[in-house]
Amino acid sequence: MFKSVFREGLIMKISIVGTGYVGLSTAVGFAIKGHDVTCIDVDRNKVALVNSGKAPFYEVGIEEGLQNAIKNGKLRATTDYSAVKDSEITFICVGTPSDETGKMDVSYVKTATESIAKVIADKPYHVVVVKSTVVPGTTRDVVLPILKKHAATFGLCMNPEFLREGMALEDFLNPDRMVIGELDVKSGDMLMKAYQKFNAPFVRVPLSTAEMIKYASNTFLAARISLINEIGNACKKLGIDVYDVAHALGQDKRIGPHFLEAGIGFGGSCFPKDVSALMHKAEELGTGNEIMKAVLSVNANQRKVIVDMLKRRLSLKGAKIAVLGVAFKHDSDDVRESPAINVLRALKREGADVWAYDPQAMENAKKIAPEIKYASREKCLKDADACLLLTNWHEFRTMEDKDFAVMKNKIIIEGRSILDRKKVSGYEGMCW
Repeated sequence: MFKSVFREGLIMKISIVGTGYVGLSTAVGFAIKGHDVTCIDVDRNKVALVNSGKAPFYEVGIEEGLQNAIKNGKLRATTDYSAVKDSEITFICVGTPSDETGKMDVSYVKTATESIAKVIADKPYHVVVVKSTVVPGTTRDVVLPILKKHAATFGLCMNPEFLREGMALEDFLNPDRMVIGELDVKSGDMLMKAYQKFNAPFVRVPLSTAEMIKYASNTFLAARISLINEIGNACKKLGIDVYDVAHALGQDKRIGPHFLEAGIGFGGSCFPKDVSALMHKAEELGTGNEIMKAVLSVNANQRKVIVDMLKRRLSLKGAKIAVLGVAFKHDSDDVRESPAINVLRALKREGADVWAYDPQAMENAKKIAPEIKYASREKCLKDADACLLLTNWHEFRTMEDKDFAVMKNKIIIEGRSILDRKKVSGYEGMCW
């Protein structure tokens, strides 16, 4: 799927801490570009999977790229941080989860930095790159002091990722722009060397600026989704198709067509967490965060809207409800902050008999919502009183009336604009 663009004389030895979506996509991407990559992870099971050529998650192209990288001797995985010593540059790609209040937890970043710092203490020069998403000031105020405590000479950069889950490897290899936050010019030059085979404009800025660019990007995109959803809710009441409105909006060069898909709202590991973290940072700074609060509030409400729509159509107690799609988006098995999980639980609380299907995410869904019944698409739909479509998988786009003919009652509500109106009749959309 992805061809190597290796060129003589441009090889770097790179170590990457963390084998999640960002870490493994970065590792495979650098290997495809011809660099020698070592992945480091404390999870022995993940390391074993990576070394066997299997990705710990579903992502388009990642497994094929991983297998080719291993076959070509360009990628390996270990639990031993001493591998950092054999590299020139190390990327920190560990998780930064939010706590119950939405505040970011940087403990994994601290632990990784401490481990790296001890290994590079006697090296003449080594560059550490924070790729994990962290609030502005973290690299300077948290990572830098740890490095200074253990190592005398080092470089430090902040290199935010802008990867879409489902297309992470593609996005890594073909970025819109490359943001390099640098402690000093030497650090930035070293990171530029790692990316010299990438065709993208480079933005070189201070460390905290790079961190804010990441948060500003995701918050703006999340805000677009919540705004079009509010507009869509009004359109629904007025009998207007919000997708006709969005199409015209997108033709305005000042607005553009992206992230105007009204429906059940956003989820995943980035938008909810990043907006929440920036909201808390703004609260600490006393600069105001009302728009960010509204973005999250509107998004949470959309999950209630679709359940209320269904409740107006039938009594949920004892009714068999088929839910198609549990991943937060297509081409991913990620159910973190997935709108579908909230909907499944809400239906269950109402006493419904809930059945769910997803092409990739059912195993992950079972871990956090085991009370739901999971089955094939056909078994979920058979004798169902209603069907909710919540993830825009391609296979749902090809469904026809005959696929829904096995339902007891043909009540179909879309949380995404998926179905073809020429092939399926009598369904309803959230905002259209």
